[in-house]
Amino acid sequence: MKRKPKKNKSIILRLLILGVCAYMTVTLGSLWNTLNESKAELKELKQQYTEEENDIEQLRSLLDSDSDNKIIEKAARERLGYIYSDEQIFIDISGN
Repeated sequence: MKRKPKKNKSIILRLLILGVCAYMTVTLGSLWNTLNESKAELKELKQQYTEEENDIEQLRSLLDSDSDNKIIEKAARERLGYIYSDEQIFIDISGN
């Protein structure tokens, strides 16, 4: 008669182990998704970083060239939207 309680304990123990394994599997999957999202975000941030470095390098070369006219022209074009009288501006309205 003592063997029946051992079977019940054994079944309870097995169910407990199965539940823990299921929990660990779900948690591992969640962490895996978080890791992949973080890797994608890191890749995007690295791309933004290289773009910013390129912009900084362009500005440094512009400052090193000792050409005030180029600096003034760039500022007028980018910040104020000025153009030369013989230029045509095309605006892309597709949003891409």
